[in-house]
Amino acid sequence: MERENFVNLVQHMGRKLYGFAFRILRNREESEDVVQEIFLKLWGMKEKLGDIRSIEALATAMTRNYCIDLLRKNKNKYAGDIDFSRWISLAVPSPHDKMVIRESDSIIREIIEKMPESAKSVIKLHDIDGKSYEEIADATGQNINTIRVNISRARKFIRDEFNKYQYEQPGNQKVNN
Repeated sequence: MERENFVNLVQHMGRKLYGFAFRILRNREESEDVVQEIFLKLWGMKEKLGDIRSIEALATAMTRNYCIDLLRKNKNKYAGDIDFSRWISLAVPSPHDKMVIRESDSIIREIIEKMPESAKSVIKLHDIDGKSYEEIADATGQNINTIRVNISRARKFIRDEFNKYQYEQPGNQKVNN
């Protein structure tokens, strides 16, 4: 994985991982440290990330495990202040969270199916099948820079369409600041 792609990954997942870590740790500084540590570990394995099917799932699992390790390590430090079983149970997705993830995945797959074939093929190859840019270039005959641009545009399209879907649901209204 190249630096530019990694920076995009950090920007895409940083806030989500921080929120996840904070739900478990309830400490801003420790949550920030956890996310930074996870990104350092991911950067250390950047050569292998192209082979990972879902980097986001990997990062989330790493964050959960790191947070649980911190809670266990600091158990005596917080003795009496925290019900550890409650916090550790938060690290495991609830049935509701699992349902939301499945529903979101289904919506995203529908959005991808509506995309033009050129965008659909590269986004599927990269984000679903986990192919590297080089593998996609070999399979499609496209230039790597063209592939990057197409993937970036496809992700923006998916994000915009997904946001539209969320705001169109009853009870969900976009708030203008």
